[in-house]
Amino acid sequence: MDQNIRFLRDNFSKELQAAKTCQDLENMRVRYLGKKGPVQELMKELKSATPEMRRDLGKEINDLKEELTKSLEDAAKTVADQELEVQLAAEVLDVSLPGRRYFAGRKHPVTETMDEILEILMEMGFSAQVGPDIDTDYYNFEALNFSADHPARDMQDTFYISPNVLLRTHTSNIQARVMEQHKPPIRIITPGKAYRNETITARSHVFFHQVEGLYIDKGVTFGDLLATLKELFCKLFHAEIQLRCRPSYFPFVEPGMEVDISCLNCEGHGCQLCKHSGWLEVAGAGLVHPEVLKNGDIDPEVYSGYAWGMGVERILMLKRGIKDIRLLTENDMRFLRQFSDV
Repeated sequence: MDQNIRFLRDNFSKELQAAKTCQDLENMRVRYLGKKGPVQELMKELKSATPEMRRDLGKEINDLKEELTKSLEDAAKTVADQELEVQLAAEVLDVSLPGRRYFAGRKHPVTETMDEILEILMEMGFSAQVGPDIDTDYYNFEALNFSADHPARDMQDTFYISPNVLLRTHTSNIQARVMEQHKPPIRIITPGKAYRNETITARSHVFFHQVEGLYIDKGVTFGDLLATLKELFCKLFHAEIQLRCRPSYFPFVEPGMEVDISCLNCEGHGCQLCKHSGWLEVAGAGLVHPEVLKNGDIDPEVYSGYAWGMGVERILMLKRGIKDIRLLTENDMRFLRQFSDV
């Protein structure tokens, strides 16, 4: 055993002197101290030693292991310093080169548009309210007067998590919660994401952002709704625009309407953007349905209200001339930097 240890130590010293790189030293560590190395083999030979000799031989093997380990660590530090000196001597730093430009973080264009909408509406007296992205069928559909056989409840249009739990299809799910907790007057906006099981195309996506408005008080009329929307869109598009309303159906309003604005590109004369109609669709709106007021424990004989909803991506695409909604979710910095001033 003593002869084997001396032989092992001599071979190790010769190889250590010949090692030139950190990788050479690492290979030696694995070869000598690894599970299949000679040091481990010496430990196995202890089984054949007498109990009296086993203690002394075990200590001698452990001392050898510590000696080899420390020698490798010291050599590795020396070699690493030498390699660093060679690397630094070979590298040349040109201090005349321009520095790398770092771009400051910016808001996503969808977030910027959302903030702009909220700022305008809060200046008009609305307060922002948020709610859960995952909600029950009651708050997303039933409380808003969607009948049990309404096509929006179908799995082809809605992402269901369980038979009664789903990803909200609009931010209107906040309206019923607010009506349950507060009595009129209620003047709120509800920003957030919505999710619909649609085919992803240049004009539609499975998730998007909405801002919806709700105003309930005594004597609220269609005229109040039109005046609010006129003010909102004029400030949002920084122009004097014309508003047009077309009858439409939404379960939670009666009567309901689609809201169009005069085309920003051709000023109503007709172009490719507005499909030569002179108008751009921007929102859906109407007076709050009496059943929705009842579900919120509000007397429709005393109070009335209006509601509207619009897609933030839709507004952004119109303002910036973006033709494909998918660009807003691909995180392509070449596209996003077009909206940055830095």
